[in-house]
Amino acid sequence: MAPAKPFYTAHDYPVGESVGFLVRQLKMSLTRCVDAAMACHGLTDAQWGPLLLIACGGVRTAAALAQALELDAGAMTRTLDRLQAKGLIRRSRSRDDRRIWTLELTPSGARAAAQVPGGLAHANNIHLAGFDRREFQQLRAYLVRMIDNGRHARAAVGATPVAGGERARSSRQRVSIRRPSGAKAGAEPADRSHAGNGGRGGRGTGARPTRARPSRGRRA
Repeated sequence: MAPAKPFYTAHDYPVGESVGFLVRQLKMSLTRCVDAAMACHGLTDAQWGPLLLIACGGVRTAAALAQALELDAGAMTRTLDRLQAKGLIRRSRSRDDRRIWTLELTPSGARAAAQVPGGLAHANNIHLAGFDRREFQQLRAYLVRMIDNGRHARAAVGATPVAGGERARSSRQRVSIRRPSGAKAGAEPADRSHAGNGGRGGRGTGARPTRARPSRGRRA
């Protein structure tokens, strides 16, 4: 069976009309809508996501949050520093592993996180105006298919660098934002992020390697 003809080619690529471009525009529009809803609670796009994930019980460390939100460790630590400064989260040493700092919401953080689902529902409903139930289910199925196609393609090529300096991500299982149903989560990677590190990654503490001195030949 002959392979299906591709929808796009390089010589006639419809810049500004492709599905990828439209999906990006949709994401930006949804983000602006959610930001407007969260602004009255003093939360930015970078802040309500971690609050929601912590509230749902899916993540408890900065490392797990960074993986779920696809952020680097430095950006994640700076975001948590701001949330802690606002009194929305607290960090504490893990009882099981003192190297790990666990995250939990303060009462103020729990109240703020409770506002997020309503903002997300409002933003989605605005963009789904005029859709009937069948169209809604069909659109969702198509989006899931595209996401699965991308996941399978990444798994096939492995960790191949991509343009723009981004790192290709392996098809690791994403952290679910649904509350776990009694099953214990697997051990999370050690996380040494804590308040006061200025958002910089940890530095090694080993001794500096000594430089080899050039040997001097003997004089005749």
